[in-house]
Formats: sequence, C-alpha cells, structure tokens
Amino acid sequence: MSNFKSWTRDKLYERFGLERVIKHKVLQEWLTSTQVISDFERQNLLFCLEDMQLYIDFWNEEEVKLKFIGNLISLTKYDTKHLSAFAERYLEGTVDGELLNGNPDLMVAKGKQEAKFPFFFLHEYKKELDNNSPDPAGQLLAAMLVAYEHNLAVPELKEKPVYGAYVIGRLWYFVVLQAKEYDISLAYDATHEDQLLDIFRILKANRQQIREIWGE
Repeated sequence: MSNFKSWTRDKLYERFGLERVIKHKVLQEWLTSTQVISDFERQNLLFCLEDMQLYIDFWNEEEVKLKFIGNLISLTKYDTKHLSAFAERYLEGTVDGELLNGNPDLMVAKGKQEAKFPFFFLHEYKKELDNNSPDPAGQLLAAMLVAYEHNLAVPELKEKPVYGAYVIGRLWYFVVLQAKEYDISLAYDATHEDQLLDIFRILKANRQQIREIWGE
C-alpha cells in the first residue's frame, strides 16, 4: 500500500507507464471552453482578487484554502442533487496490482455523504517544487489514476478522462488523465484579473462536463 503523497511523475512512469502528451486534445478543449461569467460572479472574483493581491505572499497553506480556494469552489457551485465537492475524503484503489490511497484535498464526485466515481480533483500545495519536496503533480495524478480505474466499471464514465488541478500559491495548473496519458497546462496566475477569470471559466466548464455526464 502506498499513499498518494509518495508518488512523483517519474515513479508513476516507471511503475504504471504514465506518460505526458504535450497539447493533449482533451486538455486543449477544456482550456478553451467558453463559459458566460455573470456580473455577480465577476464581482465576487474581483473581491477575491483584491485579497489575493494584498495577502497571498503571507498566507500559509490553510489560509489559501480558507480565504481563496474555498470561495472559488463555492462560486463554481459543483454541488447538485446528486454531486458534491468533497474535501479530505479517503480514496483508495488498486492499479496494476498496487494499492494506492490517500485523502485528496478536494474531489468532485457522485454522492452526498460518500464519494463515488470521482471526476475532478484539486490539490493545493504551498511550495514550488524543489529537491526536498514531493511532486504536487505526481500526488494529484496518483489520485486521478485511482479514479480512472474506479470509473472504468461505470458505463457513463468508462474510458472518459479524469480532470484535475493543483495550486502552488498563486499559480494554478490544470491536468487531464486518460488511460496512461496525461497533460498539464501552463500556469495561470490568480493575482492577474484576466487569468483569474480564466481559472473560473475553466472550473465552470468542468462543472458543465460533470453535469452533462450525469444528465443534470
């Protein structure tokens, strides 16, 4: 058994053959999806932006979650009658004979009390990658790989990509995983108004993808 935190992209490649595909079609379609941002949503985003610009350099990991990421996820409105955004819920699964487990920071899945069939993950990390730090993209991809294996048994989700994002301070990176291929976007800086609006647009597009799959 191994925790998601122990995985890096190198280890995922060596153990499972997970490889990056630059400009993956699914990621490109997601990043360029069009979504209407209402005046209410824009006003709330600009309110968050002001705090980000003033305080992001001083916030620790928990403060980033509480004061920014939580507000952005709430504004995206992932929760519906059948779907929820779950925080720190346990997830495990066997991939190619190896049991992986952990508690993703956030996953959007079917269910109200218990998460079933995860479709989107978010991993928050407070440091830039260095030699003494684990790989935040690797941790995220390990959880996404477990979700992909789970979802193969579900007709609505069979072989569909799993989506994710990881956050390093002000920077957001969007990720897709399909079979043994993945791709990662360039960074979106949440302290820039146009890029913050892009981050929210991409999250809204993901919400729409999930609702369409479940007929909502």
